[in-house]
Amino acid sequence: MTRQLLDDGSIPANHAAGHSDDPSIPDPRSPIPVSPDPRSSIVAFQHPLTPEDRARAEFYAVLARLYADAPDAALLRAIAGAERMEGDTHLMSAWNRLLDASAVMDADAAAQEYTDLFIGVGKSEVNLHGSHWLSGFMMEKPLVELRSDLAALGLGRRDDVLMLEDHLSALFETMRLLVAGHDAHKPASIATQRGFFERHIACWAFRCCAAIRESAIANYYLRVAEFTDEFMALDRHALAMD
Repeated sequence: MTRQLLDDGSIPANHAAGHSDDPSIPDPRSPIPVSPDPRSSIVAFQHPLTPEDRARAEFYAVLARLYADAPDAALLRAIAGAERMEGDTHLMSAWNRLLDASAVMDADAAAQEYTDLFIGVGKSEVNLHGSHWLSGFMMEKPLVELRSDLAALGLGRRDDVLMLEDHLSALFETMRLLVAGHDAHKPASIATQRGFFERHIACWAFRCCAAIRESAIANYYLRVAEFTDEFMALDRHALAMD
């Protein structure tokens, strides 16, 4: 699903990780459906992947891109043209609704919505930083702890990247790297993935998605948040199975 989605050059900037494009993953027991379009992967996979693992990495990459900035016209077309999921699970329904929304969404309107929701004037409608949700303030203890954990994993923000490591986009990109591996690093163990997800994402991101869904401003990002919520819930369940 992801290579096609990001063929427009708008790939995640490896925000938290400072490492570059290549995934590979563990846990073949993951119940996450296979990527809708095997031709559409945002990265060149360097490690052997099960279909389920490829899907996990690709979904994390797409979400990282969507929360990093508003989708442009090319990305909206690519998402709209991705293969629909057949079935009636919550995840499949949320994915198909995102495809439908992408088909009718205007890029300029998406850009304005992203600005109004996540940037705002003086204060954003919905803050995408974990430190805000966990402590009530930006750049507090949760960010310090995250940076320490990233350093232990051999990851860190590049000097040319302005986005903070606890931004939702950066955290999803970090999960992609843990799930897929990067450069000479093999995929992280399931225990490491689970620990990072629980410690730095699950503790606040579900509340963030709920805030997006409840916002009167959210239109396209209502569908993004719905899919994010369902994907995180399923991946959390899969990680807990080990």
